[in-house]
Amino acid sequence: MLNAVYSYFIALILTILFQYAVNYWQLPGLDGITLIVLIGIFVRTFFLLTRRIVTDFVTLERGLQIIAEGDLDYRVPVERRDELGRVAANINLMAERLQEQIARERELEKSKMEMISGVSHDLRTPLTSIIGYIELLRANAFQTKEEYNRFIENTLNKSVHLKRMLDDLFEYTQLSSNEARLKLNSFDLSKLVGQLLFEFEPIALENDISLITKLGEKPMMIVADSDKIARAIDNLLMNALKYSTKPGTVEIHMTSNDTYVTLRIENKGQSLTKEQEQKIFERFYKADHSRSSEDIQIGAGLGLSITKNIMQLHGGDILLDHVDGHYKFSLVLPLA
Repeated sequence: MLNAVYSYFIALILTILFQYAVNYWQLPGLDGITLIVLIGIFVRTFFLLTRRIVTDFVTLERGLQIIAEGDLDYRVPVERRDELGRVAANINLMAERLQEQIARERELEKSKMEMISGVSHDLRTPLTSIIGYIELLRANAFQTKEEYNRFIENTLNKSVHLKRMLDDLFEYTQLSSNEARLKLNSFDLSKLVGQLLFEFEPIALENDISLITKLGEKPMMIVADSDKIARAIDNLLMNALKYSTKPGTVEIHMTSNDTYVTLRIENKGQSLTKEQEQKIFERFYKADHSRSSEDIQIGAGLGLSITKNIMQLHGGDILLDHVDGHYKFSLVLPLA
């Protein structure tokens, strides 16, 4: 099959020949009948060569019109292997990319609305409690000094909880933007984990949780932002504490190879479904509040999402291995 360029070229040659015949029909031997035959041959040949092209151009024009009117599901039929076929394929590709872009924008808008709704819901609860306790204190609605102290203590606890959620939201916003900056320094990850566990142990004991640690004896030197790495580890420890069965144990293991160091935190709790597993690192996702201890306040559902962003900024990763309520969260970081 002749491609479009060849068809145009032949049509142009035939047009020139036709004009030449018309201008020089007085030449000897070129009578009227011969001229009519030549014109007929030209018209028929030109029509045969251009009919398919014109039809395909009309198809392209109609397809562009349909897509321009908003039907991005429409695809232009691609039946040629020449230039016009490639144009049709590019039109279809354009429609597909526009469709994907619109879908991404809709998903982003939905995500923003869910974010606003989640923040509003999570901040409203402690704020309502704070207002309630302050109103009780202002109205002197307490009978004893002990009750007064309890109102003050509860107000402080709710305020600290509210501040922690705001801090989480602020940090998540920073980590999710292109403006996130790391303050890199070289440090021993084993030493950092040991310090965090020393601070974490009293809280674990209060919640009837035993800690089992296997960190090894050799230093694990990495180049990273120590404050953010500490935040990521703290988030995982608090997550294990919140959602462990009580009494229970939390195991902390550290291993390494020539390239990466892996910190694994294990605990047992209530099982998750496959859908819950897939969403566990999403922002504002909280699988089941009933699984947590009543003594531990639920956060805004940003802890694991913040940890994931911190790992990605460091060229590492966070992995979850879950089988029948046995959880293994692994932080993977490159060695120095």
